[in-house]
Amino acid sequence: MLPEDARHLPVLLEEVLEALAPCPGSVLLDGTLGAGGHASALMARMGATGRYIGVDRDARILKATAHRIGGPGGVLEILHATFDQALAQQPPGSLDGILLDLGVSSMQLDQAQRGFSFQREGPVDMRMDPDSGESAAELIARLDTDTLTRILREYGEEPRARRVAEVLHTRQPFADTRALAEAVAPVAARPKKGHAATRTFQALRIAVNDELGCLDRALDLALDRLRPGGRLAIISFHSLEDRRVKQAMQEATRGCICPPRLPACGCGREPVARWLHTGARKADAEAVALNPRARSARLRAVERIR
Repeated sequence: MLPEDARHLPVLLEEVLEALAPCPGSVLLDGTLGAGGHASALMARMGATGRYIGVDRDARILKATAHRIGGPGGVLEILHATFDQALAQQPPGSLDGILLDLGVSSMQLDQAQRGFSFQREGPVDMRMDPDSGESAAELIARLDTDTLTRILREYGEEPRARRVAEVLHTRQPFADTRALAEAVAPVAARPKKGHAATRTFQALRIAVNDELGCLDRALDLALDRLRPGGRLAIISFHSLEDRRVKQAMQEATRGCICPPRLPACGCGREPVARWLHTGARKADAEAVALNPRARSARLRAVERIR
């Protein structure tokens, strides 16, 4: 188990500060407030004249973090919502920065009763908002084998999705997360590193929380909510998320798409954003040593230019 101070270290903090470059009077939206590590550092640079909209799906984590880090002069505003819902509530051109830290927060992973981890015995739940929606156990019970196979294949990239789905369908209900992992492990494809049930847990968690749907809707909204010069920074933790983020940002930064043989542009297309850095930023060895969860983190960032 990680030491307490390592579990809540914000990943890629310096890179986020550089990308969003907050200043006094800025208006920022943080799509996953979590433990508030990014928020504390960003608000410190915004001063008392800024406005920091901290969003989280988990009302209890949201209130606890707001109580602990509440900014000077009411800088921090909290909003209980998914980040796509939060963006939909903001007027176009109203934000100077958007931070989306995707995936599950360390606060949720470390609570056995939330059911995100197979390393601790907990209910088969996996909801980011424990007060709404169906749990992973209810999802498994409701879906047929074909649908479970699709979820495991698309969201977990599990090579033996059909076999795992059959085990999930025939052996449910499971007493706890550890029992689910033990049932899946013998039939799932074993990764080079980690537990054989890792892909299954990822797939179920993504399905329960509609994580990729939320991300797609947020990507459709984000740049429109930024002022010219406003910045969007997104931290992803697996290829399904990062691929979507990269493609959306490439589309926003692309200009003319006419064939090279044409003597002049006929499409009139202009980019709406520019890259802030080439490729994805990753945690260095020192940061990973302090917080192993930073190993898979990828940061991509763009600036709206019109």
